[in-house]
Amino acid sequence: MTTDRIRATRSRLISRLPAVLAVRVRRLGLSLVPILQCAIAAGLAWFIAFDVLHHTAPFFAPISAVVSLGLVLAKRWRRAIELIGGVLIGIIIGDLIITAIGSGPWQIGVVVFLAMMVAVVVDGAPMVTTQAGTSAVLVATLLLPDQSAGWDRVLDAMIGGGIALLIGALVPFNPAHRPRRDAALVLETLRELSGDLELALRQMSTDEVAAVLRRARGTQGAIEAMHSDMRAGQEVGQFSPLFWLERPRLERIAATAEPIDNCMRNFRIISRRALGLTQRGVQVEPAVLDLIGALPEGFEILRQMMLAPPKGSPDGADAARVLRSIVRRARPAISETRRLVEEGGGDFSEIALLVELRSLLVDMLMVAGLKRESAIAQLRLD
Repeated sequence: MTTDRIRATRSRLISRLPAVLAVRVRRLGLSLVPILQCAIAAGLAWFIAFDVLHHTAPFFAPISAVVSLGLVLAKRWRRAIELIGGVLIGIIIGDLIITAIGSGPWQIGVVVFLAMMVAVVVDGAPMVTTQAGTSAVLVATLLLPDQSAGWDRVLDAMIGGGIALLIGALVPFNPAHRPRRDAALVLETLRELSGDLELALRQMSTDEVAAVLRRARGTQGAIEAMHSDMRAGQEVGQFSPLFWLERPRLERIAATAEPIDNCMRNFRIISRRALGLTQRGVQVEPAVLDLIGALPEGFEILRQMMLAPPKGSPDGADAARVLRSIVRRARPAISETRRLVEEGGGDFSEIALLVELRSLLVDMLMVAGLKRESAIAQLRLD
């Protein structure tokens, strides 16, 4: 029996290996440009600090470059400024205090306390505070009072941070690729989940509806990655001359982040309402089921829109036309729900379900490029 289990486990692992490898290769592919940027920036920062300025062992220049760039593409300029500011605070506080009280165990504690406290007052960002503390330790332990190496470290931090920003601007990644891919991935997930939800509701399967809800709740990591990569794309458009002409397009892509996020939030609520209905054995009205069944078509056209090349097809207008046809199909169900509300009848959860579906359609229209007021107007019955 034990041997059979081992064999079964081994078979499952072997069968999953291609998928696991594909995920890791794809992750490596997405990280190649940031890794290349870090490598170039580290080498160039060392060259300037060591070969040009003749600093002794300027290890902090390449470290600053790598930390400022990293693999997280958003807020790189902010990380560079925080790093330089933290180093500057730590060196100044450490130099002043150690010159006055000397070096030793309790002196280290004093300078770290004061440097981190000043950093929190000045900014409070984790990197500023951490760099202030570590720079103060460097002054208190490795450097003699009045030694210039501490100030060399400040200059090294400025060199590394500056080179990082320069490389990020001149050796950029495609600022539209990741945001579009992330958005398309979330929309693809919504397409699959909405189709599964319709099937589960038609079958009155509580377990299947619960499974849809669990999967919807497990998408927060993808949502956060989308927001981060969209912010990073906008930053590249701002700082890289190579992509200044792409700013309007990057703004349009970034504008979809909030409504896509809201789509997923509303879908989670819809799934929770649907779970309550199935648990009580309430059959959802056919018109509402048909509306849920139309959602995959809407999410698919939005997914295709996000992946379409500039000025390609389908665009926002194409997506809006498809979504308007779904809205027309939704109006009878919305009208019936309003009638039930006015008459005080109907199941509360089903009414709430349709209200959330209406909000979801508004969010989908906003992904297609409509303003919120225009999207809401599409669902008016009068």
